Amino acid sequence: MKKIFAILWKDAIVRFSGFSELLFFIILPIIFTFLLAGGTPDGEGDSRIRLLVVDEARTALSAQLVSELENSTAVRPEVVSREEADEQFDQRRASTVFSIPAGLDVEALQSGSASVDLRKQPNNINATVVERAVQTALRKVSSAVSAANTALEQREKNTPFASDAERIAYFEQALENARTLQADSPQRVTVVEAAIPDQVEYDPRANSSAGQLITWVFIPLFGISELFAYERATGTLRRLLTTPTRKATYLFGTIFGQVVMAIAQMLLLVGFGTLVMGLNWGRDPLALGVMLVASALAAAAIGTAMGTFVKTGGQANGLSIMAGMVMALMGGCWYPLELFPPSVQTIVKVLPTTWAMEGMLDLVLRGRGVIDILPEAGVLLGFAALFFMIGIWRFKYE
Repeated sequence: MKKIFAILWKDAIVRFSGFSELLFFIILPIIFTFLLAGGTPDGEGDSRIRLLVVDEARTALSAQLVSELENSTAVRPEVVSREEADEQFDQRRASTVFSIPAGLDVEALQSGSASVDLRKQPNNINATVVERAVQTALRKVSSAVSAANTALEQREKNTPFASDAERIAYFEQALENARTLQADSPQRVTVVEAAIPDQVEYDPRANSSAGQLITWVFIPLFGISELFAYERATGTLRRLLTTPTRKATYLFGTIFGQVVMAIAQMLLLVGFGTLVMGLNWGRDPLALGVMLVASALAAAAIGTAMGTFVKTGGQANGLSIMAGMVMALMGGCWYPLELFPPSVQTIVKVLPTTWAMEGMLDLVLRGRGVIDILPEAGVLLGFAALFFMIGIWRFKYE
């Protein structure tokens, strides 16, 4: 046992001799996990386009206009001062600024002198969407005023008003009735959703956390091949095996050490996903432990087998990175497998990353337990047994 821990400690010192390994061990995985998770909305936040609103009128009409914009499904109004709006627009941190000038009231709308201002960044798609949303809100507000004016004209034709105060009161009441009827108007379009469930289960946070965990752990474990190639090339493997150290002890110590470091890395990434991203990785600790160990063993076995075919450390390093990236991409670590053609979805079942990703998503996305992930874990352990046999059978020290 002392020899095994000595080999483990030796490999850890060699691996973390420089800052670059720490960069790839935890810093870059966390950065990529965070960026990829934030690059796609998770459906819980407000995904509407932000619209800066400068309300200098502060009248009932301008308040109604802002209220109509808040009800929009396309824009999210944010009332700010003129100075703040100009600053954000000039720095291109806002695609549009909607200004409601002082003096915008019902009288101005009746007389036809009312006007508003919308500033847009050039060649901006969001600005075009905002313009249409503002036009829709203006039409709704003006239609209520138009209806009240029509009611006022009809009343004047039948029964003249005794005073201006009575005329204004009647108009305000007609305007309120028009707004109420407009708000209570029935839906003209009925949306019917198909009963067929969505075949793509996707949460950018969960997929990013699981996918990056697999990507950044599989590649270093494939790198066991580089470790074997390096020690063969430098002669340290031959010298080590001339000591009272059996081949089995060396192999077990080397593989065990890399698997332990991989599990530690995965636990750190799981902790980041739980504490920072709010993912429920700890729903079933036993199932999580089974998946982490099975995934690490499968990747380590492939790295062991690769180490018996490569001749130099450079070959092993290039092959490890290429194999890790291709398996991650095709295994659904970067994109949901459901987006691939059915034939590709069938073919990629020969990759361990496919089964690792499915098992991880069963835990963090679908809320399943240890019984549910046993098929994926069993396949990964099958990969481990197969490639460990190949690696041990072909192992050589020169």
